[in-house]
Amino acid sequence: MFKKKSNSSETNFWISYADLMAGLLFVFILLIGAIIVKSAIVRNKLTQQETVVSEQETTLDEQSDHLIDLSQNIAIQSDEITKLRNLLAKREKNLEESNNKLILTADSLKLKKEELSNLNQLLLAQNTKVDNYSEHIILLQNLTKEQNDTINNASETLNSYKNKVILLSNQLTQKDDSLKLNEEKLLKLLQALDNKQTKYDGLLTKLQSQKAKIKSLTGIKLKVISELKDSLGDKINIDKESGSLRLASNILFDKGSAQLKEEAKGELAASFLDYVSTLIGNKNIVKHLDTIIIEGHSDSDGSYLYNLDLSQKRAFAVMNYLLTLDYIKKNNITSKLVASGRSYLDAIKVNGQEDKDASRRIEIKFRLKNEDAMYEIERVLDAN
Repeated sequence: MFKKKSNSSETNFWISYADLMAGLLFVFILLIGAIIVKSAIVRNKLTQQETVVSEQETTLDEQSDHLIDLSQNIAIQSDEITKLRNLLAKREKNLEESNNKLILTADSLKLKKEELSNLNQLLLAQNTKVDNYSEHIILLQNLTKEQNDTINNASETLNSYKNKVILLSNQLTQKDDSLKLNEEKLLKLLQALDNKQTKYDGLLTKLQSQKAKIKSLTGIKLKVISELKDSLGDKINIDKESGSLRLASNILFDKGSAQLKEEAKGELAASFLDYVSTLIGNKNIVKHLDTIIIEGHSDSDGSYLYNLDLSQKRAFAVMNYLLTLDYIKKNNITSKLVASGRSYLDAIKVNGQEDKDASRRIEIKFRLKNEDAMYEIERVLDAN
């Protein structure tokens, strides 16, 4: 009676123990499967979320939280496995104690040995699975570490981008400030330029009016020449450019002589008086008249000094005669008369060849007040 009850109780114990181990194993397998599924889901989420940079930080934080939870779950499960191992160790101790305490038959011992071998095989299989799970856990931990490294790299990249953006924004702010300063300077320069332009326009207007006045003054000589031509007509030979009265030397002097011919004095006086009376009698001319010049000219025969002396003596001879005229004395023209010799400096050329008969001459010409200055001013203004 006692033996049967003990056998049945032992059998029930081992059946309950086997059921318990199977249940625990099933639960363990379900937990590992859940871990694998969750890790696969996390991988898919990480793969999808890598495409968008702006959502990486939040997604990576969530995944790191999931991984932390998973690692905690794994730690809990490893603790449970350790507890199971401890329970198994206790069971083995209990079995050893029961084996020591109970005297079993050889059949029961064989049965126990078979059961123990089966349990050992189950334990070995379970240990193998635990080892496999441990390897998976290590792999998951490595993946978690890689993900954390990736997250850290992404964070560093984002921080570098943020720093660059801050630097660029600071540079843009500085450039905006410099542009504002440049705009202010440019406005001041434009205002100054407008003021200078206004002053320049005023000066230019004044210059144009002064230039017109100077032009009108420099045009007086042309007006004088025109007045002479209109008054004298064809009576006297008037040079078109200078307005001078030209008298041939062979009419007034013998060759090589500075003695004025008596028969030429009447013609000289008539021509001179017509010429001078036109200058003196015209109010538009006389107010600008400075001097009346008597110039002696020669040809190139002989030396320069010889011809200079001859041309000067002939010019003085003509002036001495003209000073004897009553018209000169009455109109106070003496102070305006000037005589000079030019030798052959102003010889007359025709087609590049000297016309010696025309070069030997006496010229009576007028000079206006400030004529040289007005001519130089006109030349400068025309050049500008």
